[in-house]
Amino acid sequence: MMVRNSPLLLCEALRSTSRSATENGTEKIHDNLSQKTLKTKADYRDRIELLHNRVNLLKGKDKLLMTMYLDNSNSFRQMGRLAGMDETSISRRINGIIERLIDGKYIACLRNRDKLTANEMIIAKEYFLLSLSIRKIAAKRQWTYHRTRQIIKKIQQHILAMKTQSHKEDQKKETAENKK
Repeated sequence: MMVRNSPLLLCEALRSTSRSATENGTEKIHDNLSQKTLKTKADYRDRIELLHNRVNLLKGKDKLLMTMYLDNSNSFRQMGRLAGMDETSISRRINGIIERLIDGKYIACLRNRDKLTANEMIIAKEYFLLSLSIRKIAAKRQWTYHRTRQIIKKIQQHILAMKTQSHKEDQKKETAENKK
């Protein structure tokens, strides 16, 4: 049974169409595939691997749904029946989870946790990874909406600074490589 929209099946299909074994056991890229197509396929593989690595950051129903989607290749209809939800709701939820996992804002916070307090890390996880609203986070912490919003803005400024610094370091490396 073929499941549509499954990253694992997509990855397998890409792998089987883009490479073939030669006589000496090494892999050879087909001549009829453009470099753009090969790059797109490699990007898909990288995204799927990234998702597999980051699923453990989730908890509860989100983690269960992503495991069903990635590891078991369940369809949205099957997951909807098991979760008691409509398949379009499952699809939207899975796509939202995938977007948040690939976005990497929470990962940036984890990499630079020394610049954030424990409360800021908890709020970063709830906001950027679990997609809780500011209002829900404020109610959960018994804070005001305004205070919670200020903390999230502060975290976003840290993330922006981290990305800018990372971008500058990448440019320096490229410049050093080009000089060689």
